[in-house]
This record gives sequence, structure tokens and C-alpha cells, in this order.
Amino acid sequence: MFKAIFAQIPNSITCLNLISGCIAIVMAFKGCYGWASIAIAAAAVFDFLDGAMARLMKAYSAVGKELDSLSDLVSFGVAPAAMVYNILPEEYSWIAISIPVCGALRLARFNVDTRQTTSFIGLPIPANAIFWIGAVSWMEANGPFDAWIMIPATMLEAQSMLDPIQLVSLKFSNFKLNTENCLRYFIIAAAIVLTVIFGLPGLSLTIILYYLLGLIYPFLP
Repeated sequence: MFKAIFAQIPNSITCLNLISGCIAIVMAFKGCYGWASIAIAAAAVFDFLDGAMARLMKAYSAVGKELDSLSDLVSFGVAPAAMVYNILPEEYSWIAISIPVCGALRLARFNVDTRQTTSFIGLPIPANAIFWIGAVSWMEANGPFDAWIMIPATMLEAQSMLDPIQLVSLKFSNFKLNTENCLRYFIIAAAIVLTVIFGLPGLSLTIILYYLLGLIYPFLP
């Protein structure tokens, strides 16, 4: 009995991810972008913890895998799209729909692609959410970009989740100074420096840097 209860702990944490994503959507439609960003950040923490707990307890399940993807789509696809939709002028706010659509395709591909065990192909959907936390923070302070910039930029960012570019996973299996870990340390250090200098918009710059590193990642020893 206790074994069955403990086996549900990872899925319960995944549900907290989903709840956080739903809260983020509500906050976005209220115009509370700071609180929406905090809720998305909480979802990211729960997304990390559910996987860590599943590995620790050896409580893997097909249901858990599907629940994780569905929760990620809400928290890291729909929630940031809701922020973008509400902060943009009505005449081109529709472009935000491309974010969860590409996010859903990204997650569906990930679930059936056996090549993405230690690295990713295309921008991971949590990184997509982090990018938009930074971008919306900048637009909240400075105003949205014009349509001729925002429409193609949003479509390119959404498309980045489907691009055939290999990106290093930021999950550490050990802390040795090998090539992949050096990239991870560099990205983490860059995130800290850019956020200190630019505030939350530094997160968007970090994700751009992360993506660009994917251009050289396949050629590293």
C-alpha cells in the first residue's frame, strides 16, 4: 500500500507543475506579468523535481511521461503565450498562438525520438518559457515591438523548438569538467551575469546564447 502511495509522488509533483501553469495563465489575463512569470518559474522547479523524484524512487510510468508532457505544454507553452497575447496590441496579438502550437509539436516529437536522451533537438519548451519571461519583462517596461518586428520574431522563436539543431541538455549526470559540463557551466554563468546586468530581459539573451551554442555543439570533441 505504502509503495503504491509513494509511486504517485512524482505524478503529484507534476500536477503542481500543471497547477502553476494554470495560475500563470490566470495572472497573464489579469495583466499581472510578474506573478505569471513567478508561477512559470515555480512550474519549472516542479518539472525538475518530478523527474528527479521519479529517478530517485524508480517510479517511472507511461502515465507519468504523458502527464509530464501535458503539464509542460500548459506551463511552458500556453502560459507564456497568454503573456505575449495580452501584452501585444490586439491587431497582432494572434501571433502568440504559434507558441503553444510549436510547443505541442516539440513535445510530441520528443516523446517518440530516442535520440534525445542526453541532448535535445530543437529548443526545449521550458527554455521557450524562460525566453518569454525575459521578453515580456522588457516589453512591460519599454512597450511592445512594432508588428513588422514582433510577428516574424515570434514565429522564429516558436519555430526554434522544431529546428533540427542539437542542444546540450542542462541536466548534470556528474560534475566532471568534460565538454558537455563545461558548456553547462558556461550557460549557467552567462545566465547569472546577463541577469545581473540586464535584469529579467537577460534571460532572453541567455536563451539566444544557448541556441547559438547549438551551432557549434555537434562539432565539439
